[in-house]
Amino acid sequence: MSMRRWLAGVGLMVMAVPTGACTGASVPGGVTASPGDPGTPTSGVQTSTAATPSATATATATGAPPVLSGTRQVTMTRVDAVESGLSVNDDGRLVEADDDSGRQLFVPTPVDADIFLIKAYRGGGGGPGTGEPVCWQVHNPGDARPLVVQSAACAEDEPRQRFTITAADGATEGYLISNNSAFLRHSRQSGLILEELGDAAPTSSFRFNDNGPAPDRT
Repeated sequence: MSMRRWLAGVGLMVMAVPTGACTGASVPGGVTASPGDPGTPTSGVQTSTAATPSATATATATGAPPVLSGTRQVTMTRVDAVESGLSVNDDGRLVEADDDSGRQLFVPTPVDADIFLIKAYRGGGGGPGTGEPVCWQVHNPGDARPLVVQSAACAEDEPRQRFTITAADGATEGYLISNNSAFLRHSRQSGLILEELGDAAPTSSFRFNDNGPAPDRT
């Protein structure tokens, strides 16, 4: 898709500001398995904490940027990408697309501190998301292939859907996205994957481009 298309709507790229709820560290450990996905690692289970009704209000009150309040929809672009943006394609996988296909409008919805569900709506920018959302969920395809993000019915008590979003450090722009220490990054061979980096610095950060009010699903 064109960069002009990705900047439709409000038309301002939200730069990372390490304030409020964005300062937490990612939770250590591996990815948690659930029934029906036997290939998912089971080490380092993240303790599930139920969201409170005031989670969105808390994020706003503590100084989180509007794009992390749960009240705004965003498009996402990898900082190092030229004209492609994130999209949940028709197969349900999170990819980078250079057209308007798939679900390209996202609502990071606060669950607890810097933990979010990332809801995906149909639409490519310039208008409100349509239909009911699906949520990002970590998926282990097996056969030693890397972890990826697939869509699933939203369930805030599902650890594989609870993503940590933090401002990138230093001069790096945008936000880092992770689940249980596995960071979302771009791979030349496999596209967008989740990978534990150990002592290495994250290699991919993402801009959240404000695209207007989130769809009203109350």
